[in-house]
Amino acid sequence: MNTNPSALAQLSAAKSDAQSPAASREDRQRAPRPRGRWYSFAGAGALVAVGYMDPGNWATALASGARYGYSLLFVVLLASLTGMLLQWVASRVGVVTGRDLAQLCRERFSRRTTLVLWIACEIAIIACDVAEVVGSAVALQMLFGLTLTAGVLISAVATFAMLALQSRGRRPLQRAVTALILFVSFCFVVELALAHPIWGEALRGLAPSRQLLRDAGMLWLAAGVLGATVMPHNLYLHSALVKEHAPARDDATIERALRGVNIDTFASLGLAFVVNASLLVVAAAVFHASGHIEVEDLADAHRLIAPLVGSHWAGVVFAVALLACGLNATVTGTLAGQAVMEGFLRLRMARWARALTTRGLAIGPALVAVASFGQHGSNALLVATQVVLSLQLPLAVIPLVRFASDARLMGRWRVARMPLALAWSCAGIIVALNGAILWQAVRSG
Repeated sequence: MNTNPSALAQLSAAKSDAQSPAASREDRQRAPRPRGRWYSFAGAGALVAVGYMDPGNWATALASGARYGYSLLFVVLLASLTGMLLQWVASRVGVVTGRDLAQLCRERFSRRTTLVLWIACEIAIIACDVAEVVGSAVALQMLFGLTLTAGVLISAVATFAMLALQSRGRRPLQRAVTALILFVSFCFVVELALAHPIWGEALRGLAPSRQLLRDAGMLWLAAGVLGATVMPHNLYLHSALVKEHAPARDDATIERALRGVNIDTFASLGLAFVVNASLLVVAAAVFHASGHIEVEDLADAHRLIAPLVGSHWAGVVFAVALLACGLNATVTGTLAGQAVMEGFLRLRMARWARALTTRGLAIGPALVAVASFGQHGSNALLVATQVVLSLQLPLAVIPLVRFASDARLMGRWRVARMPLALAWSCAGIIVALNGAILWQAVRSG
């Protein structure tokens, strides 16, 4: 009579990945494996980094480099550092509390506030999804000559093929996403070699420019870069992806999980910064340097880049990399939508149902845009969606920093001192930048 309950308990502990406190000793016995221990924490960073190099980033970086040369490179750097800090905070909250940002908002805020935050996050996801679908459609048009309408529909269907990898667990999807990120990185090595940028000017572009506060166009693009880089739903997604990394809830397990998650986060986002900076540098070296400062559209960039650098492969590599980024980003957008809906509303949906919902919400605006403005209206839509993301960002950042600094919630792992001051400074800069955008919109309207 005593053996059967014991066997059942062991089986339950194995299936639940040792989530109960009683199984913590077994966790500690399994954890100190001599090889590949940190790999168990890898993957979430790659899924989050995809949002930092989606078609929206392409649109803002392309327009910034073509119009202002290397001058806005410092905005890409600051946005990337801000993203690293905030994603570090989000992952820390997820690991330490075992809950994601949406769940914490639902638990600690009123029902009305929770509803407002959920709606704002869904708007951000839809805006981002529109950018990803349109970007993928433009890439398909570049490669195969399809209409943008057909490209929008095909890119939506392609998302299901990527998400089908989840039927075999999370790891196959993470590996596929990581492989595409590395492929995109290789593509930009090729583009940089063909573009021959002036590296001295690029380095000077890392210094802040006062022109940002005087030039409305530069400020608009800076807000777009910020929104394209630091996405509100990425904060929700990251905290959801890592919340089960410390099931035993003891200090040693949490510390080990935080160390592995931090390596994954900074390595993945560091690579994303290199890709974004490379895109702006290529645009500055190819378009701005040749006097094509009005090149803002992805299709125009694809048409001009090959003759300007003197290689047919420049256009092909450009289009293939854009398609890879678009497909990757649609997958993570769907995952973020699922995490947000479950966290805020406790509403669970099948993966196919969530993918169908997000694709439907994105396809409508995307089809309207390409039908109304054609291929030359796509870039304006992409940049505008990234500004929408920037406007939504404070509604995710402020609750996140509040939770991360709460000693009752985080205990000894709470964010304090310099990291906390930097996090609040980032929140303040985001609010100030959005205020400047709204003020200029009121004055010009």
